[in-house]
Amino acid sequence: MLERWIHSTVPSRRAPTALVIVAAAITATVITMLAATPLVAAPPPSPPVPTAPATRVETVVDTMHGVVIADPYRWLEDLETDEVQAWADAQNAYTDAVLGSVPVRDAIDERLGELFDIPALGTLWNRGGRLFFTRRDPENEQMVLYVRDTYEDVPRVVVDPDALGDGVPVSLDWWFPSHDGGLLAYGTSESGSEMSVLRILNIDTLEHLEDEIPRTRAASLGWEPDGSGFYYSRFPAPGEVPNEELFHHRTIYHHTLGDDHMDDPLVYVHPDNMYAWPSCSISDDGRFLFVYIYEGAATNDIIVKDLEAGGDFVPVVADADARSYGPVIGTDMFLLTNLDAPNGQVFRIDLTRPDRDNWELIIPEGPHSIRQVADMGDRLFVLFLEDAHSVMREYSTDGELLREVPLPKLSSVADWTGEWGEDDVFLNMTSFLMPPTVYRYSIATGEMAEYMTVGTTIDATPYMTEQVWYESKDGTPVSMFVVRPKDIELDGSNPTILSGYGGFASPITPGFTRNRFFWMEQGGIFATPNLRGGNEYGESWHRDGMLENKQNTFDDFIAAAEWLVENGYTTPGKLAVWGGSNGGLLVGAFVAQRPELAAAAICDVPLLDMVRYHQFYGAMIWTPEYGNPDVPEEFEYLYEYSPYHNIDETTAHPAVYFTAGESDSRVHPSHAMKMTARLQALAARTAAGGTDAGAAAGATAPPARPIILRLERQAGHGLAARMSRVREQYVDYYAFLMSQLGMIE
Repeated sequence: MLERWIHSTVPSRRAPTALVIVAAAITATVITMLAATPLVAAPPPSPPVPTAPATRVETVVDTMHGVVIADPYRWLEDLETDEVQAWADAQNAYTDAVLGSVPVRDAIDERLGELFDIPALGTLWNRGGRLFFTRRDPENEQMVLYVRDTYEDVPRVVVDPDALGDGVPVSLDWWFPSHDGGLLAYGTSESGSEMSVLRILNIDTLEHLEDEIPRTRAASLGWEPDGSGFYYSRFPAPGEVPNEELFHHRTIYHHTLGDDHMDDPLVYVHPDNMYAWPSCSISDDGRFLFVYIYEGAATNDIIVKDLEAGGDFVPVVADADARSYGPVIGTDMFLLTNLDAPNGQVFRIDLTRPDRDNWELIIPEGPHSIRQVADMGDRLFVLFLEDAHSVMREYSTDGELLREVPLPKLSSVADWTGEWGEDDVFLNMTSFLMPPTVYRYSIATGEMAEYMTVGTTIDATPYMTEQVWYESKDGTPVSMFVVRPKDIELDGSNPTILSGYGGFASPITPGFTRNRFFWMEQGGIFATPNLRGGNEYGESWHRDGMLENKQNTFDDFIAAAEWLVENGYTTPGKLAVWGGSNGGLLVGAFVAQRPELAAAAICDVPLLDMVRYHQFYGAMIWTPEYGNPDVPEEFEYLYEYSPYHNIDETTAHPAVYFTAGESDSRVHPSHAMKMTARLQALAARTAAGGTDAGAAAGATAPPARPIILRLERQAGHGLAARMSRVREQYVDYYAFLMSQLGMIE
């Protein structure tokens, strides 16, 4: 998601939590022989072809940096009006009509129901001899937080989001156990809004303390060692700042248990940038307080305060064009930074004299990207990405390589946790064909044993994962994972999903997605390239796909589609592209730039109007990644690729399924809504034999495919969706894809 980077900004003894996309959290239990048979249905009598709702045109004309920009659907940005709500209802009804006519929906639903019942395992965190973890079983709508009071104990429920709320969906957004594991600070929000309320739970009694703190979206939090209070981040309340600034001014405070949070002393606020994103942490002994100040996915400063010695914050990393963080042991910080090293390097820093001149390099940059560093047992564990999959090595605190941790082949460490002075390390591992499995690793013996897994009878042996390489438009080699049935012929006849992200330094690595097995059971192929904009190959790979280089991301994705066609995996008539959030921008750009190259597209919660994106919610924090349209030089390249403004009006477009969340606090739903209106209008003109304004004179418009939109009520950016609703969404997704790719006989 667009803010994946935010959730790894709070360093601690454990590694930063890896986010899992909603699709990767969908779960299921049994497989049947019947389910492995591709779905075939006799054609029903042809129903009347539904017609897309007409959208009123009320053009607003802006002039930006000398460029005249017409926006015919600006009025859709006001979600509060009755007219916009009625328009959204009509769009949802049209989508129901289009997808409801697909004859294999019941069979899709039955198989996905089985797959969604496979349990999921998520975040891990051990504190004070207790292991906290999230898990979802068939009876759960969302992930439930459990605790094992010892590593051998039976888990018990700590927080079950399904039991919260009064008819309104409630999600568990984040959680932080105290050092001894006796208290839990956690945040919940309603309807996917992610604007959390912080609460404190006694783990022994499961009773709540009276403390409640609102506006703690994506909170960072550092417990004091004795559990008497904590440092935390929150946003201003309505009335404290102008309404348009409520998603800015993130500030660090200190809270003492039992106090009114409105009296909490301010610890840090950025002096001149309300868009900055400060996060906090505290060393386990309580001596050092850190503030990590992010102004984008590529850079952050670090300041530290010695609470024992007193005094003000002093810089550790300041004004550096780099991303840095690190665990602390005693007075030493082990700083992982890509400063002057795109693949990362590790320094040991004496926090009593943190000047750059005193840094000691202990793990130099190598050929592969260093992803994370954690202090566990009596050593450092370092997670590398090598060709976009996980490799983990152990080092002494002097930087001596001790050994490699035995990980499954072509797998990912989805999450991991351990404590200084303890022998146990817990790793949640996954791959494209392996369901989430938690392993318990002994530092003393080097042995890895399966500790916790999910029950599934999926037989993965008919399928394979291959990693291929192809050249992008500028000749850059790009890697891509392809997951497919082993026995298919590469004759161009295979329905294929090409999915991507390519942004915010977020890597795409092997991960288990339950619904993907349904697709492969129909003979489908799934492909996901490691696009520039991610950091699979270090920070230089990220920067080659951000700001003025963003077109490289789109070129990489287009080249992946071309490679799949050229090498016989599929044809344009059998290809679908799929992406969400920043990946929705990717799909939007693909549809705008190369519409003839795919037959269908799923564009989830996307950014599409890159001229106005920064004006909604907290999107100004993404300008270091995309650029600021108010800056002439940055406007130039944003406008050049902005999907909403660059639709090819002379070429057939794929069928497109847009989604948006009414409570989305990241990406404004109007991106998907305005683009839907634009493409539907073009399709209507095409059906009438005309073309859009600006089309080449005499151009003949080819047949149009359906353009549909689902505006989800009581839903946000997708992270907290109820599984029953997610199942319904995926029935729609696959009904859409199968009908558009000619998979229904």
